[in-house]
Amino acid sequence: MSSSFRINSFEKSKEIEFYFNNKKLTGYEGEPIAASLLAHGIKTLRTCEITGETRGIFCGIGHCYECRADVDGISNIRTCLTPNRQGTKVFSPREKLKDES
Repeated sequence: MSSSFRINSFEKSKEIEFYFNNKKLTGYEGEPIAASLLAHGIKTLRTCEITGETRGIFCGIGHCYECRADVDGISNIRTCLTPNRQGTKVFSPREKLKDES
């Protein structure tokens, strides 16, 4: 995993595995989910419900709601504020619908 996009303080934390749209990735325990995704080059987390434009991390501090995703079965979670844990399952809202069909 490239460390060039990581928040250095989390690199000393326990490495964990988590899933984004059923793809297994690695991150660090306690690191914001959005940061773990960004470290893997994942910038798009969902699409706008109205326009269909892609959305991802924008403010990074929980004000804008652009980084919302389904986390462990709960919808509309702001991934920039949510700490990552072992086995966390993150879905783009539309990907979750595809997965359930």
